[in-house]
Parts: sequence; structure tokens; C-alpha cells
Amino acid sequence: MLEGKGMIQDTDMPLKMQHQAMSTASEALDLFDVLDCRSIAAHIKKEFDLIYGSGWQCVVGSNFGCYFTHTQGTFIYFNLESLRFLIFKGAAS
Repeated sequence: MLEGKGMIQDTDMPLKMQHQAMSTASEALDLFDVLDCRSIAAHIKKEFDLIYGSGWQCVVGSNFGCYFTHTQGTFIYFNLESLRFLIFKGAAS
């Protein structure tokens, strides 16, 4: 496990949810090859959908950009190992 080795860049999540995000990302890195970003992201999304309800999105990679709207209190962007993680719940229209 890589817990405690990540660095949060930006978030509006409650602390408990932040810890869950980092822990789930660390778990995914233990389960999948670091180059398999699709499986890592799918694992994180599945876990967050299960724990916090459906509608979660996850982007994992070493270099990406995006623009999105999220539900307040559900956004986190952090680094872990050589990857960047963006997890958020989409905003209702």
C-alpha cells in the first residue's frame, strides 16, 4: 500500500472521503499495472459508486486536462506515484 505517499493538489471533499479516495487509489495500484490507467480508474469509480452512490467519474493518467462541473463536496485531484487522479461526482442538470 502507498497510503501517505500521495499529494493532494486540490479538493473540496470532506476529510473522510479524501482518505477513502487515496486508499482506493493505492489499492488499485496494488491490483493493476501502473500503465493500466483504464482498469485503475474503473476500480476507483466502482468503489465510489458502491460506497457513495452512482454518478462518480474518475480520470487517471500522467498528463491530462479537463473541464467539468461537479457536485459540491465531491471533487479531489491528487498525485500518487507517477500518476494523477481526478475523482468527482457529476452535477445534476
